[in-house]
This record gives sequence, C-alpha cells and structure tokens, in this order.
Amino acid sequence: MPDTTSPLLLALREGTRTCHKGLEQRLPFFSAGFDLPAYRRLIEAYHGFHAPLDAALTGYQGAERRKAPALVQDLHALNLARHDIDALPLCPTLPRIDSEACALGVMYVLEGSTLGGQVLKRAMAERLGIDADSGAAFLDVYGPATGANWRAFLQRLAEASVSTQAQSVDAAIATFECFEQWLDQQGVLLQPNPHL
Repeated sequence: MPDTTSPLLLALREGTRTCHKGLEQRLPFFSAGFDLPAYRRLIEAYHGFHAPLDAALTGYQGAERRKAPALVQDLHALNLARHDIDALPLCPTLPRIDSEACALGVMYVLEGSTLGGQVLKRAMAERLGIDADSGAAFLDVYGPATGANWRAFLQRLAEASVSTQAQSVDAAIATFECFEQWLDQQGVLLQPNPHL
C-alpha cells in the first residue's frame, strides 16, 4: 500500500493539533447528561455551520462530499419540520475559501471529522439508540465509502503544491476556530478546561 503521508498532511496535522484537541474536549457527546434533546441541539448547530460551508466549497468539492443533506435528514428524523430547519440560524463567519489551497485546508477538517464520526456513530447507537435512519446519518455520512473517500482526499493533498502549504494550514486552523466559536454561540459546547 502506498504511503499517503504527504508533507501537506503532516503540516495540517501538526498545525491543527492544538485547536483540534481543544474542540474535541469541548464536544459533549460523551458528557454526563447528554441526551436526545441535547443531541438534537448539537445537530441543529452543526447544520448551521455545514450548510453555508457546503455552499462556500462549491467548485472545490463534488456534491457527494456535502454534509448538510445528511444533517437535514437527521433533523427530519429528530422531528423537525422543513420550515423549522429552514428557520435555523446559519453561521455568518466562515473560513476564507478563495483558492484550492484554502479549500484543501477547510476540507481537511471536514473530511477528518468523517473518520471520527465512525466512533461517534457506534457510541450514539449505544447511548441514544439512534442510527442512520433515526438521527445519526451525519455521523456516517459516507457510509461504506468512508475509507475510499478519505484515501482519495489524501491523494489530493499529496498532489497539492508545497508552495501553498501555509495557506492550507491557516485555513484549517480558521475552520476549527470558526466552528468552535459558532458552537459556543449556540450554547452546545462544554466549558473549556483551563488546565489544558
């Protein structure tokens, strides 16, 4: 199997390590008292971020990588009507996406989260009794194509220009920061741990 650890992938991993870890520790999926209403509020907030971001990434990724349709499916399964979903707030502050390099940085965060979704999918099935048909489609957004989609994205990173690496890393960091700020504004995150 070919090594897909490209210089850009390594730079993205290293550059986003701190903000990735910080956000991960504030997500409430495994916190005490996390129940179905809390999950629904979290999915509403995820929709508010991913819907405008999908639109901003048009031209840089195919429709098959869009995340908002799965979130809409989940919200319907969690008893929100179409007009309720349409009325949900959308994140006004997104990372800048004006080049392939920026798009790759943003997509690194989104595509990486699909791998983490596999863990969350199993945990939410156990904890909340939900699956792809009852509110957790987003957690398994690519289904059996998850691995193949990740490998295809790694190949795209491997083919990217090294000269624009810093732009990609900056865009990835901005994605984590925008996402965390948005989820914070929606009141769905745990309080930050000052000892980290």
